[in-house]
Amino acid sequence: QVQLRESGGGLVQPGGSLTISCAVSGLPIDVYDLAWYRQAPGNQREWVADDKTTGSRSYADSVQGRFTISRDNAKSRLYLEMRGLKPEDTAVYFCRAGVTPTYWGQGTQVTVSS
Repeated sequence: QVQLRESGGGLVQPGGSLTISCAVSGLPIDVYDLAWYRQAPGNQREWVADDKTTGSRSYADSVQGRFTISRDNAKSRLYLEMRGLKPEDTAVYFCRAGVTPTYWGQGTQVTVSS
């Protein structure tokens, strides 16, 4: 059974930093493209960043230069390091594995507020 479980979310002040992680079980992540998405209240889920098996990493324009995606295949974990957080980064963050089929976690809440 494939499971993705995000953790590390919380409340952080504007300008602060936070690292969230996604623990993956039931599939070998070293052969899967992985990604982070987020969904703010009233908005559609949007792509944030991806980390492909080729070693390529890509970021949405809104987070470029502030967020860093990484993975640890030995620990079967995906990470998202977030710096310079803004109130508009407030959302539920989801990790995703694969394309077809694709697997999602349940999300972790990140709130940026003073």
